[in-house]
Amino acid sequence: MKFEKNKIVEFKDSNKISDKEAEEAFIKILKWIGEDPTREGLIETPKRVTKAFKEYFKGYKEDPNKILDKTFGDVNGYDDMVVQKNISVQSHCEHHMAPIIGIAHVAYIPNERVVGLSKLARVVEVFSKRLQTQERLTMQIATTLMKTLDAKGVAVTIDSTHQCMTMRGIKKEQATTVTNYYLGQFKEDLSYQNRYLRFISK
Repeated sequence: MKFEKNKIVEFKDSNKISDKEAEEAFIKILKWIGEDPTREGLIETPKRVTKAFKEYFKGYKEDPNKILDKTFGDVNGYDDMVVQKNISVQSHCEHHMAPIIGIAHVAYIPNERVVGLSKLARVVEVFSKRLQTQERLTMQIATTLMKTLDAKGVAVTIDSTHQCMTMRGIKKEQATTVTNYYLGQFKEDLSYQNRYLRFISK
């Protein structure tokens, strides 16, 4: 799969790379950095890295909309915001493929129906397990929740550390990045936005 203007586009089957081809690529990288891929400690490394990459980037094989398919209407008319805080985020930046580590806060205002709480964290997980920019990750989570849940409003905040700037380049180890994205009532009504910000700051 690939992203094209924030849409997911399927790669053709002819572009599918086998595990063996991926392992051969990692062998070349080991040689490129000056290592001997035949030495004992590295013999299994290409296979391990290929397996790890499947986990790091498993989000390409998952559909976040399906995660939100099942909703519940038996909530006695609850129509205030639902806020889920401190959802762990582990992603990789698309520029250097370096880790992005942080937390996400997600809120939505239901429109008659609510979704299981674990589903919010799973949507964060799906989009996180792809090559990302933090800005796009924040927007993708928000727009998916807004559209699929037909919510009255959605707010998403991500606070994370980018190892592409803590371990290389400018090397500012304490720097964190915060992004926010608001839709619906969270964008139109500052009272909702302010309440949300108070909730996540506690």
